[in-house]
Amino acid sequence: MTRLILVSGKGGVGKSALAASLALAHHRAGARVLAIDVAATGGLAAHLGVASLAFKAQTIKTGLNALAVDRSKALIEYLQVQVGMPGLGTLGPAARFFDALASTAPGVREVVTLGKVVWEVKKKQYDVVVADCPPTGQVTGLLRAPETVSSLVPAGRIRQQAEWMSEILRSPKRSELIVVTLAEELPTIETEETMSMLDESKLIGSTMIVTNRVLGRLRTEAKGVDEVAEAAALHRSLFHSQQEWLERLPPRKKFPYLFGVFTESEIAARLSDLWGE
Repeated sequence: MTRLILVSGKGGVGKSALAASLALAHHRAGARVLAIDVAATGGLAAHLGVASLAFKAQTIKTGLNALAVDRSKALIEYLQVQVGMPGLGTLGPAARFFDALASTAPGVREVVTLGKVVWEVKKKQYDVVVADCPPTGQVTGLLRAPETVSSLVPAGRIRQQAEWMSEILRSPKRSELIVVTLAEELPTIETEETMSMLDESKLIGSTMIVTNRVLGRLRTEAKGVDEVAEAAALHRSLFHSQQEWLERLPPRKKFPYLFGVFTESEIAARLSDLWGE
């Protein structure tokens, strides 16, 4: 059984870094892993150490593949595999009609996008599929799409596809959403709102809050007026502020602030070591 892990969070919290690190951690543990950049922003590619990702899965390492969702190509695949229009090789007239429909009908565009992710789970080619999803402001609409389409389509293959997507997403054994946040006011508030909606709607099997860039307690009592003392004072102030937000929204897991100059791939590699702790 393939496990699906969706990763979301407010923009700027480091969700792509943690999605890449999670894929690396599962790969290191011996799993066959597929990492997917759902919004095709390029962040996942950078953290996996490649220039870009395409719709066709590419090998990052043996046992670790990655791709980026291209909506036009995802639509063609959707029409070929799910709707039963195997003759489509390009975005021809029929596909263009559905593309226009996907741009206007509620939930259709999101079903096409999310359908690519869940289809990779349904194929059972991998042990784990890690999806770097859009920010929390958009991910709830993405998760709600199968339900929306089911309410609009009374029967047929499109409805059946929406139903099995919902079944996979709502299974606690198969699907999990990791919401990445920071110990700061705005990310905390947005995460609280997202979690409240998810708890009420039951759109995803299980959820997990992860707080990124957490400062450790400073182990020195540097004093004076020089730059070191000022930096120490700032660190202590930020540390105590973070503790207040951590108490308000306790995460299941915390990741430290990584000081120093690292490339995106180095950050992901360092974070991947911490998932098992």
